[in-house]
Amino acid sequence: METSTPAALPPIPGSVPLIRSADTAPAYWMADVLWMVLADGRDTGGRFSLMEQLLPKGSGPGPHKHTWSDETFYMLDGEITLLLGDEIRTARKGDFIMVPRDTRHAFRVDSETARFLNGYTPASMEALVTERGLPTTERVLPPKDMGPPPVMSSVLPGRYGMDALPGPDPLRPNGR
Repeated sequence: METSTPAALPPIPGSVPLIRSADTAPAYWMADVLWMVLADGRDTGGRFSLMEQLLPKGSGPGPHKHTWSDETFYMLDGEITLLLGDEIRTARKGDFIMVPRDTRHAFRVDSETARFLNGYTPASMEALVTERGLPTTERVLPPKDMGPPPVMSSVLPGRYGMDALPGPDPLRPNGR
């Protein structure tokens, strides 16, 4: 029986080595958060994206789910309270969080600031940040007088595989 060596396959987009520093990565201000895009869908052939985020106390999204992507967090600094399904948990520096797609979740920053790595498999939400955020070269929280976050229709997050969920936010029972 004769076997032959398969022909080399061409690389798929995004399958080249990448090194990107948070100091020089594209950065954006959006919704009182600094977002640094370390790898986006173009870098990884759409398989994965990774951002570093710096957030102030009290910030974080209300209940939502991602319909296409699993979401991960690795806490670099600070403390957050998370809603994961119907459970409320706390994450601190050194903790890893995995949120499978279609899982209801939200979080709130409890420390003065929080800094974490935020990944999506496959890539998705970094496109929202790069398309709707304000580009910046500064690696600090947005100025308080920057104005309101970008206006988004109720259907726009769906373009990025995210659904805001109706009902009360157990992390912000007083609507703060």
